[in-house]
Amino acid sequence: MSPTLKNILRWVILVILLGYVGCIWVWARAEAERNSCKGVIVAMGDKGLSDTITVKGVKNELMKYPRKIVGARLSSINTLDIENYLMRLNNFENVSCFLSTAGVLNVRITPMIPEIRVFDGNSSYYVNKDGKRINSNAEFYADVPIVSGHFSAEMPPQSVLPVVRFVQHDPVLSRLVAMYEVPDANNIMLIPRVAGHVINLGDTTRLDEKRRMILTAYHNIIPYKGWNEYDTISVKFKGQIVATRRNKTPLYPIETFFEEEDPEEATLPTEGMAPEQTRQARRGNSVADSASVSAPG
Repeated sequence: MSPTLKNILRWVILVILLGYVGCIWVWARAEAERNSCKGVIVAMGDKGLSDTITVKGVKNELMKYPRKIVGARLSSINTLDIENYLMRLNNFENVSCFLSTAGVLNVRITPMIPEIRVFDGNSSYYVNKDGKRINSNAEFYADVPIVSGHFSAEMPPQSVLPVVRFVQHDPVLSRLVAMYEVPDANNIMLIPRVAGHVINLGDTTRLDEKRRMILTAYHNIIPYKGWNEYDTISVKFKGQIVATRRNKTPLYPIETFFEEEDPEEATLPTEGMAPEQTRQARRGNSVADSASVSAPG
């Protein structure tokens, strides 16, 4: 076959393909004008993950979409606008929408995966592994550990993640700890499911050692002293378990005596006495009165 004939054949094939594409486009437009959207299918992630709560939340949000979707002509549905509408929620890493030939809107979402839920004053939000905030929308509820505290740029909520991950991956601590309170970066409090006391973990260092000290307190101290004896068990200091008693009254109270001036002291003779003798004479009555009071124990 001559080169000229080959070029002509290539152009013919190209024209045929372009014509086919054009026909398909015209047919698709006609179908879009004639047919309406029959429904919405929501899928999670590239692997088709199942999360009925999130799927239901997406469908509820689409019901609030300002333009009609189900029942609307396919040609009037703007999939890019729907993607932007869902992405405004800040609950998803990615959203993609497309219309199938069956007239169904397919929505594929990749959700943010929260690690903790933060309560900071009157605000509440989720935080993912990268420290990104996620809106605490009730329609996208996630059962994750709760962290309470006042956070800032100097102490962001993700600074607590090493402790949360350590606890969540420990078979014992994960059953023990209910939530976390963070007054500051050096006093991370574990709130046990057993009410009555808190555990001061300190900072995020030496977690294995602190775990051993927590278990020592639970095995060797609390069972003998009682579960209501202490309000705080601190393992923040290296090699030490410091327990604070719930009853703050000292075990051995010390009485304090206040010396009051006796009006009769003025009648004591002081003329000719040395200053020290004068002071002793004036204290005579009060010393005599307190001599019968003894310190306890």
